[in-house]
Amino acid sequence: MTDDTQVSIGELARRTSLPVRTIRFYCDEGILESGRSAGGHRMFDTGSATERLLLIRRLRALGLGLGSITEVLHGERSMDEAIAAESARLDNEFRSLAWRRASLRAVETAAPTERAERLALLAAAQDGGAVHDGLVQFWRRILAPVPRNEVDRWVGWNVPEPPADPSIDEVVAYAELAVLVADSALNSVVRQHLWLSHPELIHDRHRLYTDVGDALVDVVTLVAADVQPHGGAELDRFVTAHAGARGERDSPHFREQLLIEAADADRRIRRYWALTGRLVGDRITVGRALHWVHAALANSTDAPAP
Repeated sequence: MTDDTQVSIGELARRTSLPVRTIRFYCDEGILESGRSAGGHRMFDTGSATERLLLIRRLRALGLGLGSITEVLHGERSMDEAIAAESARLDNEFRSLAWRRASLRAVETAAPTERAERLALLAAAQDGGAVHDGLVQFWRRILAPVPRNEVDRWVGWNVPEPPADPSIDEVVAYAELAVLVADSALNSVVRQHLWLSHPELIHDRHRLYTDVGDALVDVVTLVAADVQPHGGAELDRFVTAHAGARGERDSPHFREQLLIEAADADRRIRRYWALTGRLVGDRITVGRALHWVHAALANSTDAPAP
């Protein structure tokens, strides 16, 4: 049943090489329009129906779902937007597959006596994105009540993003970070590492955060230049910030108290910053800057560094 403009479903299937049941499904889903003949059979406009079915088939070949295709055909989304969304979905899928591959290789290459431990470790980091979210939440709790926008900038510099195509070492390091922040005892250790002596006496944590951050900016420059820890303006600004936040003055006694409270000696905090440094490369983290400051503080008080 054909004429110059109308074709039956069978003829349309022949022209497009699509099964009749597929065309009927598209009609039922509302993404292909049809009319009816006098006998009640589906009839289609030759040009528009053929063009639409070919477009659907091509978009399906690229992996787009029917939902996205329907939005494009109904004008609810441009084709560029639909393709960009599918591309982003594939990027996420590839990252997930790369993470799983690195995890499997990490277990495979572990010594037989270490495989059970390695497997248990990697089970804590099955998804890099989820681990990153956990790290972000950990630091948001530590840095409260600093405003969220400032915390997010801090997190962006000091929390490593999950590698898109991780090596065995990277996926193991990331998994170990996940285990560390899952330890509730680490919260108090890290709080001490950041806020130091008697945090309950700090009048304005946001102000202290800002003042210490300004001091550490200069310290980062020294660390990057491989300058050895020493007394000077950078250390003085750091100590003055902490003293002022507690209503005290910089003094040898106060410096000794700060040094006693420094948490660099705790294995977990050292391990956390070592793993982070391995993942962020040459970037100078707050952990490295604080380690420099604590060593400089020890030099200024003639006390052993933590």
